[in-house]
Amino acid sequence: MESSLNRESLKTLEDDNSMEERGHLDEAVVSSVLETAGDGDSSQLPKISSKLLRMLEKATNWRPPLVQMQDSDVVFDENDETVSEAPRTKSQIEYPEQTREFDNRLTKTGRRSLSHSLSHSSTDSNSSGGSDAENPEDEVSPRDKQRMNSKGNKDFCIKNIKLADFGRRQIELAEEEMTALMALRKAAQGEKPLAGAKIVGCTHVTAQTAVLFETLAVLGAQCRWAACNIYSTQNEVAAALAERDFPVFAWKGESEDDFWWCIDRCVNVEGWEPNMILDDGGDMTHWIYKKYPHVFKKVKGIVEESITGIHRLHHLSKAGKLCVPAINVNDSVTKQKFDNLYCCRESILDSLKKTADIMFGGKQVVVCGYGEVGKGCSAALKAMGSIVYVTEIDPICALQACMDGFRLAKLIDVVRQVDMVITCTGNKNVVVREHMDVMKNGCVVCNMGRSNTEIDVNGLKTPELTWQHVRAQVDHIIWPEGKRIILLAEGRVLNLSSSTVPIYVLSITATTQALALIELFNAPEGRYKQDVYLLPKKLDEYVASLHLQTFDAHLTELTDDQAKYMGLSKNGPFKPNYYR
Repeated sequence: MESSLNRESLKTLEDDNSMEERGHLDEAVVSSVLETAGDGDSSQLPKISSKLLRMLEKATNWRPPLVQMQDSDVVFDENDETVSEAPRTKSQIEYPEQTREFDNRLTKTGRRSLSHSLSHSSTDSNSSGGSDAENPEDEVSPRDKQRMNSKGNKDFCIKNIKLADFGRRQIELAEEEMTALMALRKAAQGEKPLAGAKIVGCTHVTAQTAVLFETLAVLGAQCRWAACNIYSTQNEVAAALAERDFPVFAWKGESEDDFWWCIDRCVNVEGWEPNMILDDGGDMTHWIYKKYPHVFKKVKGIVEESITGIHRLHHLSKAGKLCVPAINVNDSVTKQKFDNLYCCRESILDSLKKTADIMFGGKQVVVCGYGEVGKGCSAALKAMGSIVYVTEIDPICALQACMDGFRLAKLIDVVRQVDMVITCTGNKNVVVREHMDVMKNGCVVCNMGRSNTEIDVNGLKTPELTWQHVRAQVDHIIWPEGKRIILLAEGRVLNLSSSTVPIYVLSITATTQALALIELFNAPEGRYKQDVYLLPKKLDEYVASLHLQTFDAHLTELTDDQAKYMGLSKNGPFKPNYYR
């Protein structure tokens, strides 16, 4: 199972959410929606901030009418004067308890070996894996350099400001594919829904996240940014942001001391305090919570993208220490179905080719975990002619694997014969020394899961084993008898460390993050309690709708009779709250 999130306290906003507007810009669809906007039970209307509504209206070229309740109360109040708590329901699925404490990650500053430098969350989520545009011979830490952009601004710390032009071209290329974020920019021209927002972000620093970063600025926010992964930063992109006076603190190859220093530089600023957090893995949230509790209490909301960060938020919530509302983007349908499944289905092959020059036809591969990431990896390898085994702990996912034509097995039973082992679970110690001792010569071991704990790399750092660095992200581990296994990216998430991921898929996640930030920042007091929420399903559908335009796709509409028969609004949401 790809994740084992404890959802006892998981809340949703979706019970009564059925926004009238559809994200698709097709005029015929918009017209038909307008005709029926006032129909149906008005209690099904959403409770979403007015600024976000106005923004979506501009992006879809129309405005939903005010709908009157039977007692004449206006559901959509332009000034958000009527405040009601966002509806919450508990998940119908019970998950195992998580025992890892939220605050077990805080470390004293001090440089360590890079083999220990990544935090649990520093390989979460999807982004491009950096570039070689920088000078590899330049080993001087950016912290020790004089830095200044062409305008004299020094509020940043990156590898090389001279790469800015190259980075700007990368960002412009990403903008071509990230059409939904560009639509949000256009819709916000007359109104700045994030005016007054001071956002600290800790995500991958790539061309794709730079488009999100700059979109938030267009929407009115002030932002400061650090990297959530020490290897995924594209130095040229960081330079392009710094040249435009964005405070960014990130470079490829940070040490752990650098990692936490960059995060602190985003928060510890004289005369500036963040009021929103955009996180990927929980490191920024963790740092502010532990080091700046007075700032943490003033934060209006947290938007978290990764399963690791959600785990940590739930630990805080269960302990009664989460004093701000948070939106769980990781479990939104658009993130799970598109970022995890389709992204990994394409990037796994590219990553293996670039690092290990592998021929897939006829190879025996075991994929550990058949969640969305595992499904994508398995499908891609099978299509290339590989013989794929799957390991699973969840009988439902296991049955899916069997029905998809994969053989379900225990790792210890097949590890002696396979040519590749790929972890996709998000758990720890999935592949341990016991497994690697019996692997055949030349077996490739890599991780596509959520954290760098799935492969027990520390178990390979013993005197009798020899490490031979072959090239970037490729190490041979040699046993005394001469057997060797090929370890990719030191057990860190492979596609982020050594390859790139599709821009289009990242656009879906980035748009979801932007809408979540707008909703949390503009929500009136009382709508969100101090807990973890899911994004309304209607906003999930809106994100998908915006991206349909790329395919010149046209949605079919329900008739009134069909909508009544199914018990749905003609304009959505079309899936229940628990649909994943």
